[in-house]
Amino acid sequence: MSFPKNFLWGGAVAANQLEGAWLEDGKKPNVTDVVVGIASRKPGIKWNEETHKYDMALDPNLAYLSHEGIDFYHRYPEDLKLMAGMGFNSFRTSIAWSRIFPDGDEAEPNEAGLAFYDKLFDEMIKDGMEPVVTLSHYETPLHLLTEYGGWSNPKMRTFWKNYVNVVFNRYKDKVKYWLTFNEVNAMLNNPFVAGGILPTDPENPDDPVGSITDKEKWQAYYNLCVANAETVKLGHEINPEFKVGCMLTCSGVACYPYDCNPDNVWGALDTQRMAVFYFGDPFCLGTIPGYVKRIWNENPELTPTMNDDELQLIKDYTVDYFSFSYYRSSTYAEDAKMYGDTGGIQGKGNPFLKESSPKPWSWAVDPKGLRYVLNVLYDRYRLPMFIVENGIGLDEGPDENGKIDDPFRVRYLESHLKNVHEAILDGVDVMGYLWWGPIDVVSAGTGEMKKRYGFVYVDRFNDGTGTLERSKKNSYGRYKEIITTNGECLFD
Repeated sequence: MSFPKNFLWGGAVAANQLEGAWLEDGKKPNVTDVVVGIASRKPGIKWNEETHKYDMALDPNLAYLSHEGIDFYHRYPEDLKLMAGMGFNSFRTSIAWSRIFPDGDEAEPNEAGLAFYDKLFDEMIKDGMEPVVTLSHYETPLHLLTEYGGWSNPKMRTFWKNYVNVVFNRYKDKVKYWLTFNEVNAMLNNPFVAGGILPTDPENPDDPVGSITDKEKWQAYYNLCVANAETVKLGHEINPEFKVGCMLTCSGVACYPYDCNPDNVWGALDTQRMAVFYFGDPFCLGTIPGYVKRIWNENPELTPTMNDDELQLIKDYTVDYFSFSYYRSSTYAEDAKMYGDTGGIQGKGNPFLKESSPKPWSWAVDPKGLRYVLNVLYDRYRLPMFIVENGIGLDEGPDENGKIDDPFRVRYLESHLKNVHEAILDGVDVMGYLWWGPIDVVSAGTGEMKKRYGFVYVDRFNDGTGTLERSKKNSYGRYKEIITTNGECLFD
């Protein structure tokens, strides 16, 4: 009753949520630098009628906590030691694209940005952790959107390939596991951050994100599919030992029909397709699925500009493994509105799930949903599965003795890992498990500190105050025990 011998145990973070130093050492703004929580739909940029371009216009009344994050940029040796103290043999983070190419369209990279990640990866390796690196985690340089419109413009592939070529070559002897685009399948609902798209001619200057057309979204979808294939091809050419995977939000796979009404069964399947598989199929199978082509056939004006060579590239260069996030399941019912946030798709409440995280977020807890997702994805794609985000955000703080007891987090961790183990027994090839937010970071969804995922507490608050001191929660010791025993202690 243990996990595979070479199982990757660890945690996951993103540069934009913890590094801080948002304009330090040559870095310029990326898309998440101008939002306070990606669910807010307030991109922090305005259309300038005089210049006919976008201006960065941060709201002085808002607290942009991600600009300082938890100061990981200056404190990473200390933080990595804390991760290694739990026995991590892997650690996922991202490269902030705008540290390497501040505007995104430069011919030459920023050496200061490259040097930072050299030091970061060296420190991980010294501490016994395999770097797992996301190339784009909601960190598209803002200039590429304001100047070119973002991924709806095919020029983005040139800028992307230049960036990827530089970092692949720079870190080819330090990084083996790469992820291309983080949760890019959320782009239909969140085109600004997840898809890196801005309209080139906004119809509504007060809401440029809302005025992105379906035509622009589908062109961006196609450009991203081609760029993903080009990334796999380039990675294998630079280092045949590279493992290049996709990264999709897959809570939507665990979208159950609310009942056996055939319309609800079909609605659940359609939700799975248009939440996850529409990107998973080209990334993993090399084909644009028929249900996407049907949208284009029935709406010819939405059909992206494509060519046969690019479609062949998508077919020939599929990913090496499938990595994903899972937080909660959902149900589909005709009489309930579906909506999405960073936890995934949500619909009608599931009466069979008895536990939810405490308010204000109240995410339903469904550990068996993770087993279900692993089985569905593995049956469909037959690729190694890598859980690179799973966790729970809680509003918590130290007690009078300075301790944080977090039994809810421990229960969530244990129950989900037991279902990962069940999936392995089902025959699923699972590479590893990375807890999202092993140290408290700024929430991507809400832009605040009080939504805490970590085993390590960071003394920082929503108003920006705090000492930034780190301290271990009780869950720290339990995850360490799980890793040390390779999961055996879960079955005592």
